[in-house]
Amino acid sequence: MKIDYAGIVTRPNSPDVERRGREVVEWFRARNIRADLNRIEPDMSLVIVLGGDGTLLHVSERASSYGLPVLGVNLGNLGFLTEVSADEMYQTFETLLLDDEVHIERRIMLSAAYVNGATGEKSPAVNALNEVVIVKKSTEAMVRLRCWADREYVTTYRADGLIMATPTGSTAYNLSAGGPLVHAELEAIVLTPICPFMLESRPVLLGADTKIVTHLLAPAGQVKVIVDGSLQWNITENDYLLVERAEHPLLIVSSLWKSYFNILRTKLNWGGDAVDQPLPARVCRHC
Repeated sequence: MKIDYAGIVTRPNSPDVERRGREVVEWFRARNIRADLNRIEPDMSLVIVLGGDGTLLHVSERASSYGLPVLGVNLGNLGFLTEVSADEMYQTFETLLLDDEVHIERRIMLSAAYVNGATGEKSPAVNALNEVVIVKKSTEAMVRLRCWADREYVTTYRADGLIMATPTGSTAYNLSAGGPLVHAELEAIVLTPICPFMLESRPVLLGADTKIVTHLLAPAGQVKVIVDGSLQWNITENDYLLVERAEHPLLIVSSLWKSYFNILRTKLNWGGDAVDQPLPARVCRHC
């Protein structure tokens, strides 16, 4: 991978991570590669995120708008999106400089905006790498959410909320709410109700180009829209939420040593077996 200019972004309010970020900047500069700390510029070759998944989510919108590949180094806790461990960091950098066969994944993002039911005014759109969530603020009665996909009526959910997730976000809130795991490189949108009143209200997998419209029906208490973990809007009855594929995907440099399913098994304990099982050679020749 040809790297001329690298951006190093660190987790906010963490002096130790910022110190490591400065060390990474000096590592690149010692190899005659331009590097800056906590800046993202359109002429960069690569953005390296030091922190956790929250830090990567924070930079995803700007990095995707510039078409910059992102490499996540986990200096946090779980680190499902930040695939590279701290111990693998410099070895990964060395390999990137020498290897032209780096795999870069295209992860779709979502764009969300809301329409005021009283005035018809539309808000500026915001992007999400993981999910857009409509959820009630309190333990009051469940909300009713009328939903359309490409102007086709889907159903009226009676639930605690509704998750619209990307495949990347399928391992986040969607999974906790009973939604499916979706391979990160697929192009799809997952629609998952949160604690639905009707047990037959199952998650739905939609095409990535589907435009989703959700209408908050009365009576409704306080309801909020959360985009990638951050409160974006408070909405009231008769407001609408519009969700669709964002214009630009996020480019993620995938781990050089761990597959998608290996990461699922080791970080989510999915399947209960962290050890890779090789396919027998007598079968490989047919695959």
